[in-house]
Amino acid sequence: MAQGVKIDTVRSSSSGTPGRSLNSARQQHFILDSPSGPNEAVTNGEAFLAGISSCGVTLIEKYAIDQKVPLESMEVTIEGVRSDAEPNRFQCINVSFALRGVSQGQAEELVEVWKSR
Repeated sequence: MAQGVKIDTVRSSSSGTPGRSLNSARQQHFILDSPSGPNEAVTNGEAFLAGISSCGVTLIEKYAIDQKVPLESMEVTIEGVRSDAEPNRFQCINVSFALRGVSQGQAEELVEVWKSR
């Protein structure tokens, strides 16, 4: 494998319950449900959106530490909007950031860092 390359691997398999998958990423194991399946566990769409919002949290926190920006805490909320007619497509995705301990200008700069990456 080429140097400087990172490969993330997730394996998903049938669970025996239609609409539910068993998933593994490294030594972490978790269940994902289809919104049309049992819909008891986190759904596929929610997991997808969580990857985006958690990236916002972790990237901004690390950048703030590296740049010595006094970020105390933050929350990222993400909403994926889909129609019943096309449940396989997001019509839009809305992301909002709530940052504490920084000025409005610093908050805007931190969010721009996330958006640019």
